[in-house]
Amino acid sequence: MNHWEFAPTPPMGWNSWDCYGASVTEEEVRGNADYMARNLKQHGWEYIVVDIQWYEPEAVSDQYRPFVRLETDAYSRLIPAVNRFPSAEGDLGFKPLADYVHSLGLKFGIHIMRGIPRQAVHDNTPLKGTVVTARDIAHTCSFCGWNTDMYGVDASKEGAQDYYNSLFELYASWGVDYIKVDDIADSWLHGGPHLAEIGLIRKAIDHAGRSIVLSLSPGPAPVKHADFLENHANVWRMTDDFWDRWPLLLDMFDRCSAWEGRPKPGCWPDCDMLPLGRIGIRSVQHDRWTNFTKDEQVTMMTLWTIFRSPLMFGGEMRDNDEWTLSLLTNQDVLNMHRHSYGARQLRRDGDQVVWLAEGPEGGHFVALFNTGEILAEVSVAIADLGIGSGVKAKELWTGKQTGLLKDTLSAAIPPHGAALFRVSAAE
Repeated sequence: MNHWEFAPTPPMGWNSWDCYGASVTEEEVRGNADYMARNLKQHGWEYIVVDIQWYEPEAVSDQYRPFVRLETDAYSRLIPAVNRFPSAEGDLGFKPLADYVHSLGLKFGIHIMRGIPRQAVHDNTPLKGTVVTARDIAHTCSFCGWNTDMYGVDASKEGAQDYYNSLFELYASWGVDYIKVDDIADSWLHGGPHLAEIGLIRKAIDHAGRSIVLSLSPGPAPVKHADFLENHANVWRMTDDFWDRWPLLLDMFDRCSAWEGRPKPGCWPDCDMLPLGRIGIRSVQHDRWTNFTKDEQVTMMTLWTIFRSPLMFGGEMRDNDEWTLSLLTNQDVLNMHRHSYGARQLRRDGDQVVWLAEGPEGGHFVALFNTGEILAEVSVAIADLGIGSGVKAKELWTGKQTGLLKDTLSAAIPPHGAALFRVSAAE
C-alpha cells in the first residue's frame, strides 16, 4: 500500500500544543476527544494528536526544561509519563488512550522529535533488534536548537534503521494513526531538512505495517525538496510556527502561492495549526481567546481550506463558543476543502487577492481577500473564471445567493476579511 493512500484528503483534527504546550494530560486529551466525537466527527474531523514532551513528567507549560531526565524504556525509546497519562501504567504506553480514542470513532496521533534521546546516548542503553547501542548511532553534532531532548541519528551507522524500526513498531502496537515528527523539515538550522532521517522514518513506517500518516515539522520546508517530501511523507510544514498575529497570516499568502499546485491526494503542504478559540492556557503567551478578529479568522479558514492545507485546531475545544464552532462545521466550506482541486492565486493587486479552485462537478470556488486596512470592493471578471458569461454564486460563509452574474463577481470586504463563493453556470 502506497503511503499516499493513508491521507487521501487533507487531515483534520485537534492538536494539544496551542492550548497546553508541552504539558497536556490524559484527562484533557480524553475530554477533547469526547467533544470532537459529539460535535465535529460528523463534519470530517477525526484526529486527536498529543503534542510534544508527553514523556516529560514535570512539563508545565510551553517552555522546555533543559537536560532533564525523561521516561524511557529498556530499548532507548521514550514512553508516556504515567503521572500525566495514568493509563500508560504497567508498560502499556499509549495503547489504552488510543483504544479510547478509537472507541469514539476517531484516530490517535502523537508528536515526536527527530533522533534518539540524549539520555539514552549518555547512558549507552541498548537498541531493540541489534547488538549496537544508542551511542553507536547518535550524531551528537546534530541536535535541535530549541529543545535538548534528542540527538540526531546518523543514518549511515549500523543499527540506525533498527532503532527507527523498533520505534515505529512500538507506535504501531499502541495503535497510533498519525505521527508529527519535529525538528526535521525546516531549512534554517543545521542544514535541514534532514533527508536521511526522513528516509529512515519512511522505511520504519513501511516496516511497521500500519497506515500511519507522517507529518513533518517545523517549516519552512524548501520547495526545492517538494518531490522528495511527496515520496516520503503525507504532510509537511511550509511555515515556521504560526500564531494569532496578522503579519503571520498576511505572510501565508506568499507561502501558499509558492506551494501552489502541490496539494494532492496523500501530499499536503501544511499552513500549520489553527490558533482559534481559547489558546495559551498553559503558555508564556498567556491564557487568552485568539487575538484574531472574526474577519481575520474567516480569512485564515478561507485560505487554509481553498489551498487544502491540513486543518489542526489548536484551542481547548470544550470552551468553544458558537462562533468558533461555526467556523469548524460549515459543511459547504469543508466540502470544498475535501473535494476541490487545482487551487491557484488568480491575481494579487495591492491589498486585493483572488484565489480560484475547481469543483468536483464542474463548478468553481472563488476566494476574495482584502488584506488592507479599509473596506474594499474586491472583484473578479467572470471571463477569468473560464465558465462562460452567465453564472450564479453562493457565498459559503453566509449562505447568501447572488442573482445572475454576467460580467463580474464582487463583494464589499472588511479590512483583513474574505468572502468565499461557489460559482456555477446559470441554468
